[in-house]
Amino acid sequence: MKTEYWLNNKRIVAGMTFAADSEPERNNMALHVCRDQEAVLANRRKLAEEVGCSLDNFVCTNQTHSANIRRVGAGERGRGSMRADTAIADTDALYTYEPGLLLCCFTADCVPVILYHEKTGLIGTIHSGWQGTVKEITPKFLERIKKQENCNLDELSVFIGASLSADRFEVDEDVSLQFSQLEYANDLISYHRERRKYHIDNQLTVKRQCELAGVNPERIFIDRTCTYEAKDCFSYREDKACGRHLSFILRKE
Repeated sequence: MKTEYWLNNKRIVAGMTFAADSEPERNNMALHVCRDQEAVLANRRKLAEEVGCSLDNFVCTNQTHSANIRRVGAGERGRGSMRADTAIADTDALYTYEPGLLLCCFTADCVPVILYHEKTGLIGTIHSGWQGTVKEITPKFLERIKKQENCNLDELSVFIGASLSADRFEVDEDVSLQFSQLEYANDLISYHRERRKYHIDNQLTVKRQCELAGVNPERIFIDRTCTYEAKDCFSYREDKACGRHLSFILRKE
């Protein structure tokens, strides 16, 4: 199993899985896009053993490129872990204080965001495809935990995982206009005159959203790996039938 760990200590384990030819379905972690459900479950169980929890502790959502956020607790334990139809519906961001829950975010080009607030113990995941970014799911998440959970965003640690690079995120004018409406993303949009296409850095847009919300830039960690270019990544833009990475965070105690 190929996993990049961002945190792995006595209290928190967080990271992102990558494609691996040696694993079933190249280490695909998503039940909603697989040829063999048992192969995906085998991959999930292997990760669960690696991080020291049970597959029953996974909490998964049906991601719909929304700006919907949900706080979860012990009652959501195991949602979507064994079957896709039991996942939490229409949700793209999760957070909890509950120890033992492994929060899941599935991506193949979209931006995965993992968050941890040490003082309060809050952990969270955000799935920010370009639609989620223009809907400002990350700023909305940050505003919510600031107001409702009393989190000091300057103390928050944010991990932004591998995703599609600006060179490979080629779009038409309609998408670029939606990013332009954010105003703060204008310098992250470029135009290729020969192809008459726009290129946008979705990853850095999310990073900027974190900074504008009040997250300390020194506490934002970013993996600039391009999921289209890297051999150990899944890319929906390259292959519509590809598997998914799993970005995750688990509070142990």
